Amino acid sequence: MRRLLTGLTVTLLLLLNTLILIGPMLLIAIARLVLPGKALKAASSRGVMWVAETWAEINKLIFALFLPVKWDIRGNATLRQDTSYLVISNHQSWVDIPALVQAFNRKTPYFKFFLKQELIWVPFLGLAFWALDYPFMKRYSKAFLSKNPHLKGQDLEITKRACEKFKDLPVTVVNYLEGTRFTPAKHAQQASPYQYLLKPKAGGVAFVLAALGEQLDAVLDVTLVYPGGRIPGFWALISGQVDKVIIDIHTRPLDPALCQGDYENDPDFRARVQTWVTELWVEKDARIAQIRAEIEA
Repeated sequence: MRRLLTGLTVTLLLLLNTLILIGPMLLIAIARLVLPGKALKAASSRGVMWVAETWAEINKLIFALFLPVKWDIRGNATLRQDTSYLVISNHQSWVDIPALVQAFNRKTPYFKFFLKQELIWVPFLGLAFWALDYPFMKRYSKAFLSKNPHLKGQDLEITKRACEKFKDLPVTVVNYLEGTRFTPAKHAQQASPYQYLLKPKAGGVAFVLAALGEQLDAVLDVTLVYPGGRIPGFWALISGQVDKVIIDIHTRPLDPALCQGDYENDPDFRARVQTWVTELWVEKDARIAQIRAEIEA
């Protein structure tokens, strides 16, 4: 009963926070559509970001007041809000997003996520995602693409267009290289060579690097670990069933060579990016194993 009451209370407060702030956010976003000139549009974008950051800070306060979770954040001491970052993280649960908010909100520019197209229909949040200029991606199976080859590469085109919008202001672009949340079933289906990760995809991150390379200050390599051997869902978090989340952040310098090439048409450059991603994932898998060993010791 206590968990149910906690979950309902937190849900209602999160909903109230969203309902109060989504109005000002949408008004500013609509104004951005009609205001003339880059300067006014950029000011509107900053206004939308400020509302989103305020929304996130209030959510953090709600979590702090009602939930027992400890956010064990490691390695974010030198972050800045006046530059751009690429966040690369493993992806296991909807809890991953509140974890990133805890680590980065008002320490870096507000997030830009690449979202599944279906999320635009989520009540209230879909409108907020639109206002924040989040790109919506379509996911096609290999079988579907084999029947509709003209749709191949569409997500990469969306990535290109989205990154053009990101050039006007500092941003924190979040890229989940696995493309989907980790589950044991997906891990087995892929025959993933990693113990705790799905296979990474290099194409999307290659286009982000190509479009924003000169703008990006660093890569924030985030490793999320949920102690206890169970990946919690969002209800488990808001009902008080998650005691601790480890958010390990490794700031990596960005190799300019990864930003200067044609991923689609240059096989040597494509191999270089894929090698970088593979090495990153090998290190992340080992880091997860190390953190888990420390927890269990």
